[in-house]
Amino acid sequence: MADTEQGNQTSVAEFILLGFGDLVDLQILLFLLFLVIYIVTVTGNILIVALIVTDQHLHTPMYFFLGNLSCLETCYTSTILPRMLVSLLTGDRTISVSGCIAQFYFFGFLVTVECYLLSAMSYDRYLAICNPLNYAAIMNNAICSQVAAGSWMTGFLVSIIIIFLISQLTFCGPSVIDHFFCDFTPIIKLSCSDTHMMELVTFMLTFITTLPPFLLTLATYVYIISTILRIPSTTGKQKAFSICSSHLIVVTIFYGAIMIVYMLPKTDTLRDLNKVFSVLYTVLTPLVNPLIYSLRNKEVKEALRKAVRKCLAFTRM
Repeated sequence: MADTEQGNQTSVAEFILLGFGDLVDLQILLFLLFLVIYIVTVTGNILIVALIVTDQHLHTPMYFFLGNLSCLETCYTSTILPRMLVSLLTGDRTISVSGCIAQFYFFGFLVTVECYLLSAMSYDRYLAICNPLNYAAIMNNAICSQVAAGSWMTGFLVSIIIIFLISQLTFCGPSVIDHFFCDFTPIIKLSCSDTHMMELVTFMLTFITTLPPFLLTLATYVYIISTILRIPSTTGKQKAFSICSSHLIVVTIFYGAIMIVYMLPKTDTLRDLNKVFSVLYTVLTPLVNPLIYSLRNKEVKEALRKAVRKCLAFTRM
């Protein structure tokens, strides 16, 4: 009987992303705001990558991982913001089921990779502060390349498995997603298939692949902070803290927002704030990363000055 009823249901071909549709009078303002954010984010992250590639002084493990992170942030924001901008400008909030699943794939893929890259960067800072004598031997080019490749490959494989499972689901209404992008929970709620096994597999995969890098990041900063506090001189403490402060700010924003969105109970208050906190880690984190690393980092600022001087000298020729 269940199979017959399911066979009589009409399959949904597209979803409706409500986004910020309830803020009718602010659509143009939100479009302009997110457009500026998108342009600044992409420009800033591409600039970071260009500086790291062209400046020999930035050919170090920390900046190698930062370059990977900036590439990731460019793709990450391009997965979500262009679709949101079209929606705000035209009012068309529909997205095909395949397009929604594809958006979630790239979102999940890139979030997983970011967890590993942030973990690798925190371990790099741990070695630089807590074990400087062995830093060069441990963080060599081969190890850095393997860690970066492993991060991208892990995100790819985990997301491919989850997307394969989602693609087996049937969607037969309702078709409204009260979000500005296609996330896992809203998609699953729209399925009329039995999703219990898929949710269990997805939870296990997510738990296995994201908890270790989070715990490693947490452990390294416990060691880093305890080491900094044992430094006798105030100048030494400030110098050591300046080495990892930028990365610590990024990690705090990223994991803080994710924990609020995915781990806290879904009370009415938090449900209303869910979109706000989602904006924090999907839109603002890619924006502030290049700003934090450039404004708080002497090497990046110096590389930028050199690049500007070269550009000015070239234009005067």
